[in-house]
Amino acid sequence: MFEIKEQFYLNGSPFQIISGAVHYFRIVPEYWRDRLEKLVNMGCNTVETYIPWNFHEPNKGRFLWDGMRNICKFIETATELGLYIILRPSPYICAEWEFGGLPAWLLKDKNMRLRCSYPPYLEAVREYYNVLIPKLAPYQIDRGGNIILIQIENEYGYYGNDTAYLAFLRDTMRKLGVTVPFVTSDGPWSEPIFKSGLVEGALPTGNFGSGAEWQFAQMKQFIGEDKPLMCMEFWNGWFDAWGETHHTTAPEKAAAELEELLKRGSLNFYMFEGGTNFGFMSGRNSGNPTADVTSYDYDAPLTEDGQITEKYSCFKAVIAKYKDFQEIPLTTKISRKAYGEIQCTGKADLFSVIEKISAPVHSPYPLTMEDVNQNYGYILYRLKIKDGETVNEIRLENAADRVICCHDGTYLYTAFGDNMHEKFEPEKKRAGGNIDLLCENIGRENFGTGLENQRKGIAGGVKINDHRYFGYDIFPLPLDEKQLESLDFEAGYAEHIPAFYKFEFEAAELCDTFLDTEGFGKGCAFINGFNLGRFWEIGPQKRLYIPAPLLKKGKNTIILFETEGKVSEKITLCDTPDLG
Repeated sequence: MFEIKEQFYLNGSPFQIISGAVHYFRIVPEYWRDRLEKLVNMGCNTVETYIPWNFHEPNKGRFLWDGMRNICKFIETATELGLYIILRPSPYICAEWEFGGLPAWLLKDKNMRLRCSYPPYLEAVREYYNVLIPKLAPYQIDRGGNIILIQIENEYGYYGNDTAYLAFLRDTMRKLGVTVPFVTSDGPWSEPIFKSGLVEGALPTGNFGSGAEWQFAQMKQFIGEDKPLMCMEFWNGWFDAWGETHHTTAPEKAAAELEELLKRGSLNFYMFEGGTNFGFMSGRNSGNPTADVTSYDYDAPLTEDGQITEKYSCFKAVIAKYKDFQEIPLTTKISRKAYGEIQCTGKADLFSVIEKISAPVHSPYPLTMEDVNQNYGYILYRLKIKDGETVNEIRLENAADRVICCHDGTYLYTAFGDNMHEKFEPEKKRAGGNIDLLCENIGRENFGTGLENQRKGIAGGVKINDHRYFGYDIFPLPLDEKQLESLDFEAGYAEHIPAFYKFEFEAAELCDTFLDTEGFGKGCAFINGFNLGRFWEIGPQKRLYIPAPLLKKGKNTIILFETEGKVSEKITLCDTPDLG
């Protein structure tokens, strides 16, 4: 039994929560036990994780629960190790995750209003919870499991003040079998924000990275003296965006902040291990056009690939002052290996294979990704220019996020950021032919009030010679396994345009390794069909993490999709990361 009174009580005795965030969806399942064992050995008694809606229902009504998505197996593994569990299954999670965990198909509704009492949104949440919550309920502590707390929404005070929506989430979960206490979490330094995230029947907690004495004093004003204090997100590090420098926090400073927290209440390390934004799942904070890097290392106590850091040791020493704990053996053998340089064995430019890997959707006007039931990746818009008409200028209207324009297979320009909707005039003007516009979804915003404006591709139009052009062939490019398997590396290759590159190598032993894409510009990488994530020469991240379970003994295949026409004849597999 877990109770919230003037402090937390576990089976009738006072209990201080010392938790660490471990996101199962950012770690291959073969390594879950290793990360959780290391959490125990640092002195934590609890693990916390979000549950991203878009990870489990990528398409409406189609639920996925296997492999990395097996949340029940993750819960069972934590329970076997004696860890208590905090779940945050809010429809929205932020987490620097694509669209804050919301599924992209919600935006197919042109009138969609998110995180409020908009009936179609509430109905979608209800249908999702009807499947999710019964899976979680049997693992609650009052039913023999180890789940002690469940969060209702996530930093809702930053977004809005629809308390009826929060009550709907609370009541829906109760009806579906949630019996453990609820919590909310918000930044405690702003009274309007903190209070807007409150809902009756849930303990408010705070998210912050420093100043525990002041932060907790602020919280007391809002929640009273008769409730326990908890920092739900102790930010002991930070995330990186492309084009920035890698963020780090001095271990000694973070340890001092930890001690101030432990003197006053309970906490959850955010993050204990960050993991990786595999695939196209890295998010984007509002106002930042470049989005977040593939690594979610977060300068956490464990590195992206689970290595113990100096920060881990400092935290462990502080925790030992406040509680006794027994270390357990580490049961997963993990090693790093530099497999070395690998030469390119195949090339194919996008325009040579486009009709082999994607069936076009024909439309008089442009359709967004969401309109054609595509969530992530790229989408190509093709316009047939009338014979005899010279392309003098091109302008995009309401396009996202980054567009590469080519005319009959020749690169013209890239629209991105400040110049996204500016007029472009080709130096060498040509008549007729095809205009191809390759749009990249670099990641939907995961924070802020602009969530409803995250449709991808071209939502407005394309103006050529100062009038809108109509008649599109639209090629969805999610770059899923089916499309990768359809690639024909004999179809043709031209330089300086988007293209696919194949590399093959033999592995006698399976070890963690890091893909160095030096010489390539921007794109994404795949190992044996698995999407490792994005790379971009602007850094700070220079190498992509490849966990050993993604390799196989014998031949392995790496495919790069590069969009800038900047390439090399080789890649390198290294035994160390390079986060900048």
